Amino acid sequence: MDRNLALELIRVTEAAALACGRWVGKGDKMAADQAATEAMRRTLEAIDICGTVVIGEGEMDEAPMLYIGEKVGRGNGHEVDIAVDPLEGTNICSKGMNGSIATIALTTRGGFLHAPDMYMEKIAVGPSCKGVIDINLSPTENLRRIAEAKSCYIEDLTVVILDRPRHDKAVAEIRKAGARIHLISDGDVAPAIAAAVEGSGVDMLFGIGGAPEGVLAASALKCMGGDMHGRLVFMNNEERDRARQMGIDDFDKIYHCEDLAGGDVVFAATGVTNGDLLHGVRYYSGGAETHSVVMRSRSRTIRFIKSRHSFDFKPLY
Repeated sequence: MDRNLALELIRVTEAAALACGRWVGKGDKMAADQAATEAMRRTLEAIDICGTVVIGEGEMDEAPMLYIGEKVGRGNGHEVDIAVDPLEGTNICSKGMNGSIATIALTTRGGFLHAPDMYMEKIAVGPSCKGVIDINLSPTENLRRIAEAKSCYIEDLTVVILDRPRHDKAVAEIRKAGARIHLISDGDVAPAIAAAVEGSGVDMLFGIGGAPEGVLAASALKCMGGDMHGRLVFMNNEERDRARQMGIDDFDKIYHCEDLAGGDVVFAATGVTNGDLLHGVRYYSGGAETHSVVMRSRSRTIRFIKSRHSFDFKPLY
């Protein structure tokens, strides 16, 4: 895979973040998501790839663009599969809260799990804890293993969990074990990545979130040498039927990073609002500043990029 594609992807997430950043705190998550999606789709068209969206905004009849199966790019260059979330954390963005990002990942054809739009149970950690987590074990036992791998006390660890009633039991157990908890309202991709960033203040992501977001998180963690376990959570038979249609027949399978994001992976994200991983878009007279991360699994190169955009020369935004 051409390494220059990594920097091309930054242009894609920057465009999405700049477009939806105008909607931060305005209470209209649909408008924010639409702005990000349109900008991301438009910028993808300028890249020399033959891409197919496998994780997107929904099925063709649900999403006007960046739908599953849509072809993007100039139609030449590398044949790649693409996973996108133009605005991860739509509620966060609309309320002006921390943690929303624009994100994209691509890999060689067939590399991504075609994850249905449903729930996934997840544990994500950084490189120092690779190989020590086990989704079949209790939160307490996983914390004990992580603390041992990091040569610290459980009391030193911080766990990020979505603030949902389904996690009440796990939250109580983690608190009893002594670890600190950072509850988030939405958007678990950025915290999963933050768990693999030294000094981020996040040691583990735990709990049930979206399966498509699990693929995006696994893409980044693979590039960073981190670790993730995921297991699909089925709410009804309709979801099982949808999973079968997408080629999934083992409903109890535990997915690792390589299962979710195989091949030669490139990942990029740009902050929309401030978070543990990235700063949000900052507007000033005549332009804006963005903060992004881009990484490649082949080289394990991770770049954090601050960019200044002049709107006089970028009328697209």
